[in-house]
Amino acid sequence: MNKTISVVIIDDHPVVLEGFTSLLRNIEGLNIAGCFTHGAEGLAFLARHPVDILLLDINLPDANGMELCAVIAKRHPATRIIIISNHSERGIITRLLQEGAAGYLLKNASGAELAQCIRDALAGKLVLSQDVQAILARLPDREPAAGIPRLTRREKEILKMIAAGNTSAEIAAQLFLSPFTVETHRRNLMQKLGVGNAPALIRMAAELGLI
Repeated sequence: MNKTISVVIIDDHPVVLEGFTSLLRNIEGLNIAGCFTHGAEGLAFLARHPVDILLLDINLPDANGMELCAVIAKRHPATRIIIISNHSERGIITRLLQEGAAGYLLKNASGAELAQCIRDALAGKLVLSQDVQAILARLPDREPAAGIPRLTRREKEILKMIAAGNTSAEIAAQLFLSPFTVETHRRNLMQKLGVGNAPALIRMAAELGLI
């Protein structure tokens, strides 16, 4: 492929951005057009500069990664979106593919695998890292509804209490748990649903029929 491939990275961890930048700079034919830690910054850049590939993390401080993926896929259909995340939830992976992502890689993917996925995505292929392929190939005993992550009984209980407006301290008192334990469940819920704050968590849970 003779054409230079332009790449934008959106990830809220500077160390991750530096790591991807180092990997991609060593790959001939790739040009890093921009790196951003906030979704709004990346979206504004894409409005002015068309790019071939977007490497997108779904945990961002200012945006719901799933919603951002859907918006970019609609506004910039020529840009191939590859999700790069630590989330290995089957429901999150399938939901993002439904929202227009061209591929999904876990952050432990090698530089060679990343480069090949970028080229395959540009060729119109659906790209999945080997770990993600293994996740999707494993059929659970009972398949949940498409795009809905599995929640534990405690997570469902806490999710409903968050939706009812209870604070972590109030939930901890009612369930006889430590505030730290409640906060851990809250973070896990946000990770599973791909959101960054409580309002987005409630909205996403409602959309998925979890509350």
